[in-house]
Amino acid sequence: MDIYSILEKVKSSKPLVHHITNWVTIYDCANITRCVGALPVMAHAIEESSEMTGIAQSLVLNIGTLTPSIVESMIKAGKKANEKGIPVILDAVGVGATKLRTDKANEILDKVKVNIIKGNEGEIGILAGANAEVKGVESMGSEGENKELAKCLAMAQKSTVVLTGKEDIITNGEKIYTVSNGHEMMGSIVGTGCMLASVIGAFAAVEKDYTKAAACALVCFDIAGELASGESKGPGTYKENFYDELYNLSKDVVEKRKKIEVEE
Repeated sequence: MDIYSILEKVKSSKPLVHHITNWVTIYDCANITRCVGALPVMAHAIEESSEMTGIAQSLVLNIGTLTPSIVESMIKAGKKANEKGIPVILDAVGVGATKLRTDKANEILDKVKVNIIKGNEGEIGILAGANAEVKGVESMGSEGENKELAKCLAMAQKSTVVLTGKEDIITNGEKIYTVSNGHEMMGSIVGTGCMLASVIGAFAAVEKDYTKAAACALVCFDIAGELASGESKGPGTYKENFYDELYNLSKDVVEKRKKIEVEE
């Protein structure tokens, strides 16, 4: 599996990734998109969200700081993305923490064809219909085995599901990728999940096999997380190093460090 070739394609084609995203991490999402070679744009206003999507190569929706009006803008942009045939990535941040989040995530899924759904164990569990607990935006666990939860949601939505955790699971309901790269320091800074959605958006913009695109994005992102831990003194330097390691990632390093398994 040639993982690095997708990153090379991102760098050479510089796809425009439109974000309607989390205000807490919007700056980080823009930076990480540039680190992999793509171009970020953040247009939340309903008056322009569809128009901006019309010139983009992928759309990332993140409900971390949602309001009903922003969700309306997301749906309008999502419908434009569907019309244009570009991938829509939904980062289901905090689903299950409040009724509003859960209802609005399901409304987006009802009204927009979402190609990639990303979340932690609790968020994916809620969307899959399992009993799960989410505290703020952190997963407190869910009933059922993670691979089965991800497969269940993928099959129900006819989408790719990315379930993040100690092992990341990426599946379209049939093929399952398991990525075991990453480092515990990734959980020490706010925004790694949001940034991951941006990187997935960049990879999906240039690779039409969205399950493969998401899996390759996870490998590159997680390896950068491993490398960044080496000289970091704490969360502040770790974040800086993370940007640099992803920006400078080489094919040799990816091939040497990748920990990915495939089940079909």
